[in-house]
Amino acid sequence: MEPIIGRKEELIVLEDALKTKDAGLMAVYGRRRVGKTFLIRNFYAGRLIFELTGTYGGSLKEQLLQFSRSLQKATGSILSLTPPNSWAEAFHALEQFLDNQPRRKKLVVFLDEFPWLDSRKSGFLSAFEHFWNSWASQQTHLLFVICGSSASWMIQKIVKNKGGLHHRITQKLRLLPFTLSETEAYLKSKGSHLDRYQILQLYMALGGIPQYLNNVRKGDSVSEAIEKICFSKNGLLNREFDNLYNSLFEMAENHLKAIRALAANPKGLTRQEIIDRCSLSSGGRATTMLDELEQSGFIKSNKPYDKETKDSIYRLIDEFSLFYLKFMDKGSDITSWARVSEGATYKIWNGMAFEAVCLKHINQIKRSLGLQGKLTKEASWRYAPPKGSKENGAQIDLLIDRDDHSINICEVKFYTGALTISKTYAGELQQKLDVFQEKVKPRKTLFLTLITTYGIKENIHSDTMVKKSLTMNALFD
Repeated sequence: MEPIIGRKEELIVLEDALKTKDAGLMAVYGRRRVGKTFLIRNFYAGRLIFELTGTYGGSLKEQLLQFSRSLQKATGSILSLTPPNSWAEAFHALEQFLDNQPRRKKLVVFLDEFPWLDSRKSGFLSAFEHFWNSWASQQTHLLFVICGSSASWMIQKIVKNKGGLHHRITQKLRLLPFTLSETEAYLKSKGSHLDRYQILQLYMALGGIPQYLNNVRKGDSVSEAIEKICFSKNGLLNREFDNLYNSLFEMAENHLKAIRALAANPKGLTRQEIIDRCSLSSGGRATTMLDELEQSGFIKSNKPYDKETKDSIYRLIDEFSLFYLKFMDKGSDITSWARVSEGATYKIWNGMAFEAVCLKHINQIKRSLGLQGKLTKEASWRYAPPKGSKENGAQIDLLIDRDDHSINICEVKFYTGALTISKTYAGELQQKLDVFQEKVKPRKTLFLTLITTYGIKENIHSDTMVKKSLTMNALFD
């Protein structure tokens, strides 16, 4: 078995599930290629007593055939087993098999791609609910792990189940992409020794998706890796974008509309702005769709400082989606990524992508600021003056409101070297602080905090304005 890289918090959840004295029903979900199956198989190796993987688009007959083959493998039977006629029969057969297993330690039943097993008119979910409530929930030596990539199905029908599985889930594990630190460790384990600047560039294009990163070959530069994975004829991610969303969400058309709208508005949109731009219904469907996208790690909502939740600003933070919609969408004719990556368009895009990465690494930022032990609230803030007004507007992508009567106003800048704060840029920064102070009147000390790739050059403006400067290394903590 391959070693598990990172996933410290997730491993604690998996370990705790083995220690409970009750029967366990764990729901694991997350986007495809994020490593759910790898994590479960590797961590629970030696305890897996039965494993079944659903077939995408499979009929009831095909799913039951897979069940009989899985049961044959679990029992060690040489002869093929006759497939059951229904899921009720299937779970009865599984009950008989599991009932004869030793009870000395916790054993794991792994049902992978759980949503795919629930084919149309199959009766799968109701049969599983009955199986769990009538028998499995009493088997204290068993842990059932149900896993799925279809985020909408897992969230609505399992996590928020109102029927037979209501309040039955004993552990919930949402698997998100690797952090930058985990990405660095993963690449090193594969023999790729890129420096942190190149790892950051790679992350901004591919994100922390293990199966994407697995295609980075030893000795490749980040430019070579992106060209092979994204732009070569047989590149892994050539057709990934549409496949990704359609595999995760039922009726993904609105999800894709929202993603495209957010990509076109990198500073973010409110829920109502997304509804208006995408011509969506203003009812619960839009709320559900945005919740599914956020639960899956594609977007992030920030409640503006001193505003209501309904005014939350949504931003696209999925790196691959940002990269695809800028450089790969609509039959891109890019023939040399190395040339494109030296152009002005890429440099501008870097700034947007770097901001998205920082929003994913707020805990690391807080740790580098020495705030891990303090009570804080993270938010965004913007002020748009009325039309015709001579007032100045301002937007703050991240502020950290602290319980010690202080606020870190964070400014994020991607730069190829140390950043020099010019007189003009200093004026822009001061304007942000002034507008925020005037409109919010926070009664707290404001600390201007710059987060850049290589830090800032000291000059009169940095000395007088910047209270704290972090480099990209802070994101790797």
